Amino acid sequence: MSSLPQFLANGMVFSCIIVLGAIGLSLVYSIADFANFAHGDLMTVGAFGALVGGRYFEGAFPGADVSVFGLPVSFYLALLAGMAVGAVVAVLTERIVYRPMDAGSIELLITSIGVALSYRALVQLQFGAGRRSYDIGRGGPIDFFRETLGIGMTSRSLVIVTLTFVLVVALHLLLQYTTLGRKMRATSDNPSLAKVSGIRTENVVVAMWIIGGALAAAGGVFLGLDTIVRPRMGFDILLVVFAAVILGGIGSVYGAMLGGFVIGMTHELTPVIPLVGVEYDSAVAFILMVIILLVRPSGIMGGEAA
Repeated sequence: MSSLPQFLANGMVFSCIIVLGAIGLSLVYSIADFANFAHGDLMTVGAFGALVGGRYFEGAFPGADVSVFGLPVSFYLALLAGMAVGAVVAVLTERIVYRPMDAGSIELLITSIGVALSYRALVQLQFGAGRRSYDIGRGGPIDFFRETLGIGMTSRSLVIVTLTFVLVVALHLLLQYTTLGRKMRATSDNPSLAKVSGIRTENVVVAMWIIGGALAAAGGVFLGLDTIVRPRMGFDILLVVFAAVILGGIGSVYGAMLGGFVIGMTHELTPVIPLVGVEYDSAVAFILMVIILLVRPSGIMGGEAA
């Protein structure tokens, strides 16, 4: 199935993965004020956390192998485990590495590169450098999508899109309608004023790392579900995630969502462009980013609140 609808479906799945990674990266930049180059490898940590969780939950209790939307219950439990691992690792890294440094944005950026290498080395030390996959079966195309729209949408793809939508809506509700969300937006807008106003910004930073780490892990799990689980998976996608954040407007969570969608769709729609091969998918996405930034240097939603 090489039709345009199929490429659009593939783009939707890839966009979901990019969006989840971009949200966490944007949160870190808007509140902690530095570009976290360890974010891609944090996605990898979450993916491997789910891999371990899946093996534990598989057959651990009655009903773990029951299928829900084409995937076993054990996978959903593994996803939660991976998100928990991502959140814990992110918070521990902030407490042990970033916070004691009390350094500026450039120093933290360089440190995050070292953290990324450390994450990757620990993953390779534990799991090796080979490829792995979630043992839940590939699953064939869903009849409804194949017969009605002519696209090969599998149960894996449907779960990725559906759960991403749920996570994005949940984040929106948290940011707009909860006290924590208002504190996060205030801290992002002006940390000093937020602290003077009585907001405990240290707690807001911890919450930011928990949310960003969990969403990054979810993105890593979905990337592994869509392709394969390997130690370099997060690193290889990091520049595309950064492109989404920059395109949407650095520091804007909603901009990261929109930028992730645009970059993801462009990445997967490259084969339909005449005289352009699929090997240039990332290059085309970056070219689009540059063109949009030439028109709007601050990004699509640059300058807007988180």
